[in-house]
Amino acid sequence: MKQSPLEHVLTSAYKVEMISFIENHPECVDEAINLAVSNKQPYAWRAAWLLWSCIEENDLRIRKYIDRIIETLNTVQDGHLRELLKILLMMKLNEKQEGLLYNLCVSVWEKVGKRPSVRYTALKMMVKIIKKYPELRSELNLLTQKEYLESLSPGVKKSLMKLLKQLPE
Repeated sequence: MKQSPLEHVLTSAYKVEMISFIENHPECVDEAINLAVSNKQPYAWRAAWLLWSCIEENDLRIRKYIDRIIETLNTVQDGHLRELLKILLMMKLNEKQEGLLYNLCVSVWEKVGKRPSVRYTALKMMVKIIKKYPELRSELNLLTQKEYLESLSPGVKKSLMKLLKQLPE
């Protein structure tokens, strides 16, 4: 099957060229989002990665896809999951979306065998939500006990501690 121009760029260009392509072809953003929420590899992960590099805070082009992105999270591999979470971290979410994401991120965080970068990104989402709903803070205290931190590198642990300091006690 023939590649679309976007698919070609995703597999043959460097990041700067990919970003330039999206900037010069804004009509391809919807295609990029649809690829990002698909399991069409090798394009899906790359499309999510590219989108995160091209969008603004609460980007209107992404808003209508938030629910679809959230629904996709349980169906993708770690790196892809991380990139989709990074997109969602930039978006304003409604209460229902926050609830779904918080539960999913807790589930990801609890899986100590997952890649540290994925777990850390899930924790970032949890912290973002806890800032809005401080009553969840005590649950986070339980989730950051020793058994959840042992599989993390010293660098990730240090970043995690900085992140947790952002939260009120």
